[in-house]
Amino acid sequence: MSVSWIYFLPFTKSREPAHPCKLLCAFLLLLIIIIASIPFSAGEIKDIRIADDPRHMILFERFGFGPDGRVVVYIENVSYKSNRRHPSSPLDPSQMGFFLVRDSLFPRIIRDHDHLCALSSNYVMQVFRFSDLSIGSTYNGTVAISDPDEYILVFGNCLPEYKVSMTVHTEMYNLQHYGIDRNFLPMGQTPLPLMYFLIFITYCGLFITWLFVCLNNRPVVDKIHLLMGALLILKALKSFCASEDLAYMARTGTPHGWDVAFYVFGFLKGTMMFVVIALIGSGWSVLRPFLQDREKKVLMAIIPLQVLENVAYIAVEEAGPAVRNPTWWNFVFLFIDLTCCFAVVFPVVWSIRALRKSGGDRKACRSLDKLSLFKKFYMVVIGYLYFTRVVVLALGSLLGYRFEWLMALIAEGASLGFYGFVFWNFQPVEKSPYLMINGESDDTKIEISPIYTLDGEYDDDHDEE
Repeated sequence: MSVSWIYFLPFTKSREPAHPCKLLCAFLLLLIIIIASIPFSAGEIKDIRIADDPRHMILFERFGFGPDGRVVVYIENVSYKSNRRHPSSPLDPSQMGFFLVRDSLFPRIIRDHDHLCALSSNYVMQVFRFSDLSIGSTYNGTVAISDPDEYILVFGNCLPEYKVSMTVHTEMYNLQHYGIDRNFLPMGQTPLPLMYFLIFITYCGLFITWLFVCLNNRPVVDKIHLLMGALLILKALKSFCASEDLAYMARTGTPHGWDVAFYVFGFLKGTMMFVVIALIGSGWSVLRPFLQDREKKVLMAIIPLQVLENVAYIAVEEAGPAVRNPTWWNFVFLFIDLTCCFAVVFPVVWSIRALRKSGGDRKACRSLDKLSLFKKFYMVVIGYLYFTRVVVLALGSLLGYRFEWLMALIAEGASLGFYGFVFWNFQPVEKSPYLMINGESDDTKIEISPIYTLDGEYDDDHDEE
């Protein structure tokens, strides 16, 4: 990767503009290579190998059950190994086993573990202990859930001197339609397939509308408008893949590869969104056909950070109980996401400062109310990023497990409002303040790119006679 990323982007002066499709193909190829090296779990049906694990508790799965839920656990190839050469306590398989605990009570189990074995707690529902294993070290059992709630399937090891190895197969589902059909989605995610499909239809409609607007205003269409259209396509494809992924999961318990497509288009959409925000904030393509060095550096930082962020996101989403430190990937994901949010705001701030400094210049004043528009854009970007990263998560912690879909709906509603603001205010329309010079006729397109540099510097060769 010694070649600079910036040469793949369509905004340099020394290179020929790259077609947006080439940019997307480069991103897609990179992510496919990365995703191909990541092992994926199998939805709500999981086959996991635990090898020489000394943890006193291993969280296998969190699931929201309805009034008729089921938990299937199959264990085989169980073996034990001592941490010490001469263990002080004998091996007692009855001190190891699986149990179910309500999600709200799990912190209490962790707190009481120092003086009480989790398997003996009054707050847990035992599935089985290893003393119940049959000959050949196998177990196959089903537990019915009659009290609806969000439960966690946990393996407990009350013998700290021993490590355990085993192969575990788990299934969690709710019975529907009078106990005939299995739904492998938690109760809170059941409406999501239909919701994401409707979102897909919505963004397809927005793209058709955007295409119609661009075709009717061809003289003022610039490269940024093409990238904005690509953003709508990627958002629609991501929503479609999310709908199909969850629909297959609901029926079969496995995503059948739709999760890979979801991660690919999620990466492309996320990267394109940050790139579009940065390009609009810098005034690229309409005000001037190139970027300054500091703006190039921001984009060169955002794109590889988006790759790392999506790798961390995949690791978080696909992290199973075999991963011994999943909180590390959570930290990486949150840190990179916040870094991208801060970085993408800088071009907007630089544009606002440049417009303020040039406020007294006659030619800068002719660029209409760009300062006011950039201020609104800045506030909307900050509000959108804060709402989707902080407020939505806070609301999710207050909602019950049955309303998990509502958190996704609120986030998607905020995204739709943000897209609506950006596409309405920066559409290729003759009278748009982003495209027109104040005082000029409505038929005159802005010719500011060779003059205005957003740094307060103007070319004297273009002064009016």
